Amino acid sequence: MKFFSVKKLVSPTVSIQGKIFVAFSLVTLIGIVAVTSIVYLYMRETVKKNAITSVTESIRQADESLNLRLEEVSRLNTVVATNKTVLDTLLSKTEEPSYEWFQEQKRIEEFLSALIAYKPYISRVAVIGLNEKLFFVGSPWLDKNILYAPMMDYLLQNGSGHAYFHQTGFSDSIVTGRELRYNRNLIGMVMFDLNDEFIKKIYDVKPTSDSMLYVVDRNNEFIYQPQTNVLDKSVVIGLNQEMSGSDGSVERVIGQKSYLVITRKSDYTGWSTVALVPMKSLLTETTRIRNVLATVAIVVFIIIVIGTLQVSSRITRNIRRLRSMMMHVMEGNMTLTAVEIHSKDEIGQLYQVFKSMVEELKRLLEGIVTTEKEKREAELAVLQAQIRPHFLYNTLNTVKYLAKLNGVPNIVEVSESLIELMRGVLGNTNEFLSLQEELQYVRSYVNIEKYKYVEPIHVKIEVENEELLQFSVLKLMLQPLVENAIIHGLSSSEHEGLVLIRIYEENKELRIEVRDNGKGMSKEQIDALFEENKVQTNTRFSGMGVRNVHERIVRLFGEPYGVFLYSEPDTYTTVQIRFPLVPVTNRKGQEE
Repeated sequence: MKFFSVKKLVSPTVSIQGKIFVAFSLVTLIGIVAVTSIVYLYMRETVKKNAITSVTESIRQADESLNLRLEEVSRLNTVVATNKTVLDTLLSKTEEPSYEWFQEQKRIEEFLSALIAYKPYISRVAVIGLNEKLFFVGSPWLDKNILYAPMMDYLLQNGSGHAYFHQTGFSDSIVTGRELRYNRNLIGMVMFDLNDEFIKKIYDVKPTSDSMLYVVDRNNEFIYQPQTNVLDKSVVIGLNQEMSGSDGSVERVIGQKSYLVITRKSDYTGWSTVALVPMKSLLTETTRIRNVLATVAIVVFIIIVIGTLQVSSRITRNIRRLRSMMMHVMEGNMTLTAVEIHSKDEIGQLYQVFKSMVEELKRLLEGIVTTEKEKREAELAVLQAQIRPHFLYNTLNTVKYLAKLNGVPNIVEVSESLIELMRGVLGNTNEFLSLQEELQYVRSYVNIEKYKYVEPIHVKIEVENEELLQFSVLKLMLQPLVENAIIHGLSSSEHEGLVLIRIYEENKELRIEVRDNGKGMSKEQIDALFEENKVQTNTRFSGMGVRNVHERIVRLFGEPYGVFLYSEPDTYTTVQIRFPLVPVTNRKGQEE
């Protein structure tokens, strides 16, 4: 139940607190995710750039270190190639074994030994004559078969300056060679072997433990490759060719693993160095920092969510109080709770307005109660003062019966008209009745009134369409107008009076005109009829004048309906009623 209340409280579709909570939480979440992502991506790119710079610099230093050694070996090659003892020994006719041969061998070996002394990176130096004379110092062992090996062919073909060959077999090494010439004739070859350990030490560039580095010569042969985690040769060659043997870096996926590939080409040897650094290992620290950032972001988000919930609760506390007060009033309790809102913001101002409104509503309700009580007392007094309709009908019927017995038809006619008129006034409680019934009440009223005057009163009724008689009108709407026309228009007229009642439809409205040929009215008299402070005391029967009929119509149907009066003094008076076309079924204001 408590969880449901909290859920309802923070729901964005139910409460303002929920909207504030969701908005703040979303903004915070988006901000934290954006900052964390930007920091992580920046760190990733920074680590990647630093790795590229570091590996490229390490490869450059390795190349320069190797180039220095190769330049030194090149100078040693030149020393051997120009040494007179070496050239004389290769050109001598001594044969093995002989004393002279041993002496030559001793001299050359001493020369070669002194040449490579204190140069641990040189594992062997050899002088090879094309006449099958062979002298060497170091290891591994070398025999005359070297003259027929592919290595010798490579060195002879490329040895005009200096040649490099990566030897594989008993011991891996880089072999450098230079031709020995005498009088421009090729007489042999001098070779220096750089030991494999020296090469491994130079190219031991590993930003991570599982990084791989390859050195590829111009013939796409490996000069150096790692001992473990060796990739397929074609993959490395393909990457080198893709980079066009130039300096650069690229990120590639090899065997479902992402690698940072860095290449550099040596200007001195023409060899290309290809370094492959696994992105996973390279970004290990970055991943750890990312996880720390994510953890911190989650903790911060939770703290902000809790803080937002508290802040939104405090912000909307007065709103909830005001809502509770409104619900209290809606249930019919007009007394506000003791808890008040003292804030000076919009909610406090709204509370003051609501408080004033409740007090005013309470005052009005008390006034309505008092008014209704007085109204009921007045109605009771009216009812007590009224003669019961049935008793009045019975009395009039008795008068009518006696008039018939005594042969007085005038009294019979007046009695019947009065009974009919009183039945409509006292017996019919409906506010609406048909126009035909209203005309009948008018006829009954005229039948009574005509005996009051010496001159006859003529009432003529003209109906444009008989169907109009079936529409509903307000009860006693027409009779007061006819009464006005007779009493105020014709009673003081010197000629025979005529009242014309004309019924027609115009602009989808029911129009009823009551016209008399009496003395007419001035504009001031017409205005007086519609003034509220004027009490019409001259209507002797119904107590309702022109203004009363007009107000009843306007109150029910609004403008432009109502009563309109036109008159000329000593000529005529026309009262026009404009009424909507209301079917008979709506007599009580709604369909039965």
